[in-house]
Amino acid sequence: MSMLTPPGMGGKYRITGDKYPRMRRRRRRGRLVLAVVASVVALGVIGWGTLQLIDVFTGGGKKASAAGPKSDCSTRVSASAKASRSLPKPAQITVNVYNATTRSGLAKSTADELQKRGFKIGDVGNASKDYDKKVKGAGILLGPASAVNTSLPVLGTQLAAADKRTDTRKGTDVDLIIGDAFKNLTARADADKALAALSGPSPAPTSSKKGC
Repeated sequence: MSMLTPPGMGGKYRITGDKYPRMRRRRRRGRLVLAVVASVVALGVIGWGTLQLIDVFTGGGKKASAAGPKSDCSTRVSASAKASRSLPKPAQITVNVYNATTRSGLAKSTADELQKRGFKIGDVGNASKDYDKKVKGAGILLGPASAVNTSLPVLGTQLAAADKRTDTRKGTDVDLIIGDAFKNLTARADADKALAALSGPSPAPTSSKKGC
């Protein structure tokens, strides 16, 4: 055995030169594999957490509804659509018919036709000096301020071309003053359609909330 052979080698390794061989430890592959697996798991956890954060800030891909249940919206709309305007019926309106033209008999014939259509008739005759021979249009509907959105629109369905005006009277009667351009009242079928549309559902109020 050479003098360079380390003790305990038992002759298994012989060194013939004048240098010791380099003794390298075997790399432990188990630790390397474990480190790789741990890295993969860590990346997976980080990725999953990132997706969760994205879902939180974006709402999970679902559109949020700020308007509430659709059934609630439909209920409100239907309730508003059923609300009708509180207008008087023709039988609740007393009409005074005055003739401001030079043609005789217009006040009487017009009053008779209005009565057939359900209106109450008050005074019938010639117009006062304030209007006599001074109404160039088809006619004037005259009444108190309270009749602007009640009686006058209803009477207006019978003579669509008439002007609507108010005065300071205390009663609820309204006047139909026949003018020079008057020929006939609006055809009854057309007047009935206009009256039905006037008494129909009022427009739904505008809501400040959007999304319904």
